[in-house]
Amino acid sequence: MQKVKIEKLASERSNPCVTISMNTHRTGTNDVRDAIELKKLLAEAHEHVVNEFGQYEVGNLLEKIDNLYEEIDLNKNLASLHLFLSDSTREIVKSSWPTLKDTVSVAESFVIKPLIKDFNRLEEYLILVLSQFDVRLLHAINDNIAEEIKNDDFTFSKNPYFLTDSDKSGESKQVDNFTREFFNQIDKALVKIHNKTDMNVVVICTENNWSRLMQVADKPSIYLGNVNINYNDTANHSIASEAWQIVVALQEEVRSRAIQEMKEAAGHGKVLTELLDIFLAVKAGRGDLLITHDNYHQAVKMTGQYSFCLADDVTLPGVIDDITSEIAWEVITKKGRAIFTNQEQFKSIGNIALKVRY
Repeated sequence: MQKVKIEKLASERSNPCVTISMNTHRTGTNDVRDAIELKKLLAEAHEHVVNEFGQYEVGNLLEKIDNLYEEIDLNKNLASLHLFLSDSTREIVKSSWPTLKDTVSVAESFVIKPLIKDFNRLEEYLILVLSQFDVRLLHAINDNIAEEIKNDDFTFSKNPYFLTDSDKSGESKQVDNFTREFFNQIDKALVKIHNKTDMNVVVICTENNWSRLMQVADKPSIYLGNVNINYNDTANHSIASEAWQIVVALQEEVRSRAIQEMKEAAGHGKVLTELLDIFLAVKAGRGDLLITHDNYHQAVKMTGQYSFCLADDVTLPGVIDDITSEIAWEVITKKGRAIFTNQEQFKSIGNIALKVRY
């Protein structure tokens, strides 16, 4: 999800803005279940809009809701689906991350928290496949392959000096030296691509070849880790799934370090945990690090530009379904960090916490 698109959705104020979020299934076997749930949520959205605004005042929006089902390809679902509809907007977003629950929101603004999570957890990286018959460089976005990279920087097709782990021939040392030199050429090409794109690399190969690559690497920091190659399955989707596990583990480490940073800041009196205090600090540009529990949502009714009261009924006029969405996006747009987590270690802090800059 591009930042500019989230920005557009976050800034829109229209009465009404319809947000539909639902979990979906990646495999085709559950298309029927997804279709049934989508039809149910669209019908719920139609009914909600009619009950609040009437049949004719928002006819254009109702037509969008009624026609949307035919425009969505349920054969290519990811983990969740998010729909954003207003008189002037129609956005369909498929996410690699599940949503908390299937919901319909009809309010003066869109519920964008799922997109902020997606934006923060979106990872573009490279996957290098090093095998006996294959040197392949893939551009991955989360657990999906976007493309295979073949360009002037990366022209390798196979390893001419492949050395098996069981090779004990008299020439094995010489072949091993040739292999290291070949890996050194690959490394230089990868560093060049990294410098252009800022993408890091997961390597799919044997442990021995991983060790050889690390010995000749000019910039080891660009490598995220290694997955032992499965010669029985080197299909792109399988490789992406394996590589993604390394990236997810690294993301988890980043969240753990952020929680520790928050705890240390709390000891120095630089952490806010009251929702209104957080809102005011973020509006003033003081938000350095925001951490929110995945399951925490809070509806509010604005009582002024910088004040609100908590609300239980999200169907009432003027109620924002989830103020934490707006807070998180405000932090990001003012060069802060916003992290969502369900890690146990965050429970001692609360549902939401903000480390302030000053």
